[in-house]
Amino acid sequence: MDALDRLAEPGLDLLGRVDALLAAGAPEGHRVWPLLRRMQVLPGEAVRAFLDLRAAPLTAAGHAVRRQVRGYDDAGAALTDQLLWSGPAAEAYGRARASLLHHFDEGPESLVGRLESTAGYADALADWVEGSRLALARALADVLGSADAVAVVAATSARGPGDPAAPSTTGAPQAAEIAARVLAVLCVAYDGAETLLRQWAPSLRESRWRAPAPVQPLRETSTRVGW
Repeated sequence: MDALDRLAEPGLDLLGRVDALLAAGAPEGHRVWPLLRRMQVLPGEAVRAFLDLRAAPLTAAGHAVRRQVRGYDDAGAALTDQLLWSGPAAEAYGRARASLLHHFDEGPESLVGRLESTAGYADALADWVEGSRLALARALADVLGSADAVAVVAATSARGPGDPAAPSTTGAPQAAEIAARVLAVLCVAYDGAETLLRQWAPSLRESRWRAPAPVQPLRETSTRVGW
């Protein structure tokens, strides 16, 4: 359980009241409007969805992906064993083997390179989740202890949060202010996620197999086993 989990219950209660007041409108020209248009969701709903984001599954995924590298290491070791044969077939096999080894583990576009990038992306997302949850927890702690929260609770306590009969004007400026502070943090968080995707996207592309170019066989077509 992290700081956001501990603040989830009182935070969602307050934001449920905020959502109820915002459903009736916010002050004209308030900074919450562009945030609402961008997020397309009220703050209570946005935070409830964000609570489901956890870093642990992403960290575990990164570890699982890295474990796959061992399989390519073993396959590459088997391919590097020298075989005692010669001739056109041996030469063709050698070209195919070299291409396959390159495809396995040579450079960032190889299979191992893509696995390492995928694991790195999972780690970066896990760090993003942890940092974003902490930032949101701090924002919730701030609004829960604010005078705006007192005004919102007072405005909605007569009938309870989410009640359509709750007052529609009293507490609206304070609700808009709380919503703006929470949604601003979430906007920054999602901007960070989009930035990560742009940064990592080139490293997450498919690793394409490039077969060696065919070579015309020499006149000698026999295969010799051994030296």
